[in-house]
This record gives sequence, C-alpha cells and structure tokens, in this order.
Amino acid sequence: GPMIYKTYLKTEHSDENVEFWLACETLRRSRHRGKGFLWTGNFKSYIQPQAPNKINIDSPARKAMIKNIQEPTQSCFVEAQRIIYLYMERDSYPRFLESKFYQELKHSIQTSGNISMVN
Repeated sequence: GPMIYKTYLKTEHSDENVEFWLACETLRRSRHRGKGFLWTGNFKSYIQPQAPNKINIDSPARKAMIKNIQEPTQSCFVEAQRIIYLYMERDSYPRFLESKFYQELKHSIQTSGNISMVN
C-alpha cells in the first residue's frame, strides 16, 4: 500500500512529501536521533531553499526550521512533518483513493481474499 501511494504521488510530482514524512519517522525512531548529520541531511534534502526534494511548507515554518537546524533536536522537524501529513490527508490521499492505483490495489486484495486490509 505505501509503495503504491508513493508511486501515485510520483505521478503528481509530490512524492517528496511521503519521503520526507517517512524520513522524519525513521529519525524519530532511530537510536541515532541525536546525531546532527542525520538532521542536517534531511534539512538539505527537503527544507533548505535549493533542496533537491523541497517540500511545500509555508514560509514561517521554513524559517523556523532554518533557525532550529542550527542546534538540531528530536523535535526540529515536528511542525514540518505535521504540515506535510495534513497536506497528504486532506489533498493527495483522497485523490489517491479515487485513482486507478488504489482501485487496482483494492481489486488485487479482494481477489486474493484479504479484503480487510483496504476497508
């Protein structure tokens, strides 16, 4: 399911959202969460103005993150992660549920007899 959702997001040119969210979850659960290079890597990939996978967050949130990354903590990505989650929940995920990607996944699961995973 998550990989199909990510594939769908690629068609919308917004797969960086789920990648960022998953990277934040990995960092949050990591034994190395105090390692600044892990936080800096996420910042360089998703937050900084010229990031290759720049996520769509508002200017105040981006400015706060730029400030927070100077002394990274376990919570420095919490607000950006929340914004991205809400964006996916309200925007891209409902469209995904109407997409051929989800419909094919649902059909595949139903024909294999494991309906409870999608409903």
